[in-house]
Parts: sequence; structure tokens; C-alpha cells
Amino acid sequence: MLQIYALMFFFFSMGAIGFWRINRKKSRLESRRNWLKYFTYFVIINLVYLSMAFRPLLFHYLTLFILLAGLLEIIHLFTDSGWQKPIVFSLAFLIYAAFAAFFYYFGLLDSKILVFTFLITAVFDAFCQISGQLLGKQKIFPKVSPNKTAEGFFGGAMVAIFTSLLLQNLLDHPWPQLILLTTGIIIFAFLGDLLTSWYKRQYRVKDFSNIIPGHGGFLDRFDSLIAAGAFISLISFLNF
Repeated sequence: MLQIYALMFFFFSMGAIGFWRINRKKSRLESRRNWLKYFTYFVIINLVYLSMAFRPLLFHYLTLFILLAGLLEIIHLFTDSGWQKPIVFSLAFLIYAAFAAFFYYFGLLDSKILVFTFLITAVFDAFCQISGQLLGKQKIFPKVSPNKTAEGFFGGAMVAIFTSLLLQNLLDHPWPQLILLTTGIIIFAFLGDLLTSWYKRQYRVKDFSNIIPGHGGFLDRFDSLIAAGAFISLISFLNF
């Protein structure tokens, strides 16, 4: 686990270089916001990783907290809009309930698969943003999430797949199976982010809340992990 933590630190160092290059063309205010987001993410990564690796029961309680906070954020957007678009809210509620049920089970799995899923999701998220801001031109879903680009997606995916190969000993899977597993995590992580972006656009807000500095709400930060964890839970039932 200490070797994995060293790998995390390496990726954070690479991320810092990426943020430095991004911030060179930003205003001072935007640069400060980006660095706040970076350092807040560093704290979150450490908290979640340490709970997964050394205190799995703590992570189980953390999953319950994240799911409850996410549910309250979904309800808040609906009620704050004056109860508009009840069909959108109902659909989002049902989708979230399905993902939440599987994510709850995810919190009970072995710490090795927890750590693997979390790290792949975190690396994918981080390097999607970095590669997207540095290289992004071709928007994927401009009406739903205008900041997502093909370059960002593939940049994050390639780094995530490379990371999975470095973590092969953690799960002791053959590399073809490992890449297939990682691809599923990437797809579901992206889907989770896309679904929450769609819901926010329906109510014309940028973030679910401002409770996490630089990130927004709990769903803004953990939507990808909830979806990726739900995927892992699903395939665990299939004995993958």
C-alpha cells in the first residue's frame, strides 16, 4: 500500500505540472481557484485512500455519507427550482437510487478492489481535465457538458489504462482482463459525470452546491466514483 501511495504522489506531481501549465494562461483569480481545487482534491484523495486501505469500515460509513449527501443535493435542486420538471427529478431519483444501491454494496468489497477502482477513477477524472484543458478542441456533448472534449477523454483514459498495468499485482489479474475491467470503470465514471451534468443543466446550475472548496457539491466530486463503484459491484455478482 505504501508503494501505491508513492504512485499516487507521482501522479499528483504530474498533475501539479499540468495545472501550472494551464494556469499560465489564466487570470490570477482563476489560477487561485484552480490551485484551491487541486489542493482540496489532494486532501480528498488521501482521506478516501487511507480509509479504503487501512480502515475499510470507515470507508463503508463514508459511502453512506456520500450517498445521503448526494440524494439531498438532487432533492435540493428540484425544490429550489420551485418544484419544476418533476419528471426529470423522478427519472434522476430512480437512476440515482439504482447506482446508490450498487455503490453501497461496493463499500463492502475487499479493500484491494476498492483501492484499484478508486485510483483508476481518480486518475481518469484528473487527467481528463488536464489533457482537456491543454489539448481539448473537439467537444463531445456540448449541450450537456460543454467542457468535455474527445482529447480530454482519451487523455484521461490512456493514463488510467497505464495506471491499471502498474497496479496489476494489486488484483493479480492477467493484463487483458485488467484492461477490460479498467475500460468498464472508465466508461461508467464518464457516464456518472455525464448524468449529473445533464441533471444540473436541466435546472441551469453549474454545481450542486459549494460545500467542497473548488469542486462544488458531493455529487460534483463523487459522481464518477459512485458510477464506477456501481459497475464493480455489478460485475462482482457475475464473479468477474
